[in-house]
Amino acid sequence: MGFINRFFLKLFKKKTPEGPWLAYYSREARSIKFTNKSIYDYLEDCVGNDLDFYALNYFGTRITYNEMFKRIELIGRSLRSLGVKKGDIVTICMPNTPEAVETFYAANYIGAVADMIHPLSGAAEIKHYLQESKSRILILYDANYEKVKDLLEDTSVYKTIITSVSESMPKMLEVGYKLTQGIRIKKPSFKEKDYMTWTDFVNLGYGYRKDVKVSMDENDLAIILHSGGTTGTPKGIMISNYAFNALAQQSGVNVINVRPQDKIMTILPIFHGFGLGVCTHAPLCLRVEVILIPEFDGKRFHKTIQKYHPNVIAGVPTLWEAMLSNKRFENVDLSCLKYVISGGDFLPLSMEDEMNKFLRSRGASISITKGYGMTESVAATAYTFDGTNEPGSIGIPMVGNDFCICAPDSVEPLPYGEEGEICVNGPTLMMGYLNNEKETANVLKKHNDGKVWLHTGDIGYIAPNGVIYFTQRLKRVIISSGFNVYPSAIEEVINKHPSVKSCCVIGVPHPYKMNVAKAFVVLKDGVEASDKLKKDIRDLCKKELAVYSVPKEVEFRDSLPQTLYKKIDYKRLENEEKEKRNDKAK
Repeated sequence: MGFINRFFLKLFKKKTPEGPWLAYYSREARSIKFTNKSIYDYLEDCVGNDLDFYALNYFGTRITYNEMFKRIELIGRSLRSLGVKKGDIVTICMPNTPEAVETFYAANYIGAVADMIHPLSGAAEIKHYLQESKSRILILYDANYEKVKDLLEDTSVYKTIITSVSESMPKMLEVGYKLTQGIRIKKPSFKEKDYMTWTDFVNLGYGYRKDVKVSMDENDLAIILHSGGTTGTPKGIMISNYAFNALAQQSGVNVINVRPQDKIMTILPIFHGFGLGVCTHAPLCLRVEVILIPEFDGKRFHKTIQKYHPNVIAGVPTLWEAMLSNKRFENVDLSCLKYVISGGDFLPLSMEDEMNKFLRSRGASISITKGYGMTESVAATAYTFDGTNEPGSIGIPMVGNDFCICAPDSVEPLPYGEEGEICVNGPTLMMGYLNNEKETANVLKKHNDGKVWLHTGDIGYIAPNGVIYFTQRLKRVIISSGFNVYPSAIEEVINKHPSVKSCCVIGVPHPYKMNVAKAFVVLKDGVEASDKLKKDIRDLCKKELAVYSVPKEVEFRDSLPQTLYKKIDYKRLENEEKEKRNDKAK
């Protein structure tokens, strides 16, 4: 925060009864009424008669809204033929493919709940998620079969549908994929009653003639997303129809230059609130063509942009780093872009400045915009746009939302300009954590104004003009490529190793992932440190954790620093690493 900004903050340390950010919105925007429809019904209403517009684009396979709605109904019939009823859980463990998106909407179409799981999750994590949700049906990425085949008997899943990223590829690309990558993927014997191919699954729908559409209430549970919450232990985040649709409506207010038949590049995964809400549902409701990218390839990204000419790209700082470092972007025309939206992690001021220069030097007449939010609020809760896009800020509350700053462990709001915990109130807040009332109560708190506020665990302040600034994280969490990485979860896995006495995990800088995990390990007496042992520890993490949570480095130490209260002093380790890297940079 600059000197001038600090000076004005001292002058305006006064809490006004109504958020000053409302001045940035039109009277019409401020009077928005959030829909009480189901997710599917709201999407259908938004599309209206424009059924011939393109909804999805997958490697050049373009699917119209009319085709997508028919496929959604067919998948809904297939699910119902397998016994899925209103309120049942259908787990989708898939990257960004048309089948994954259509199954998400199909679950809502028949009144079921879509449980979205990261396909790179570790086996133990997947098992935990399935057991916690009591999911009945699993739509599984085929490359994950080997990972989960021995754990499904300990869950409530009675039918697993195996799908491939090649299902909707153009024929030549599909053949090429199957002959190269697909041939290496092991699959179950489909003679087993517990497994079914995607084709056989879809064919069930053709024979199911009963009415399958179910009316859902706005407050019915619609989606389960997964996060570590405030403590780092895995949690299911319950999202209602109302909350998910409200995000789409809010997004429509903020991206005023988006028009029907524009294109968005959906790189962020649909098992993430940002990817599912901001990059898939919201654009589809705006009749925007969603270009699905199942796996980001930094070396070919410039070609993807040249091929599709997207109008919107949303991503995490890792993506912008990949663009900035890719020399092949030198002659790429970016004049097609209306919005470049950064979220999922704090965007450093230096990178924000670099990206703005990068965009303008390649024909784009825009600045990068920033969003702020968390899975507990579906995704975005604040957003920057013209007039609010101040460097280093996270914007103003999206229409319908309210922000306040509280002292940590308090529900009393602080005056504007004072730093404290960021708290959010609005229509997109989660219903709570699945089967975890204690943790829900820790983050959803009723304030003296009678409203329920989400305590984010992030530190920041609100400037007198209503623009919000994020300064640091209250909770101990590492953000790597936009994903939350929880040191306590990694430490728990490493401590299982028979040679490990104790360990501590911190985040260290990475050239393009922003941060990665590093583990400091103390071995048991008599155990010799070796490169093989480092590999064994990382292999254990690979087995138990998501790929992005695996420590990039393992360092052996004779002991770990302690605080006065005899706890491991991770702050000292962080400072030591910072000093070490500063010395190397000299």
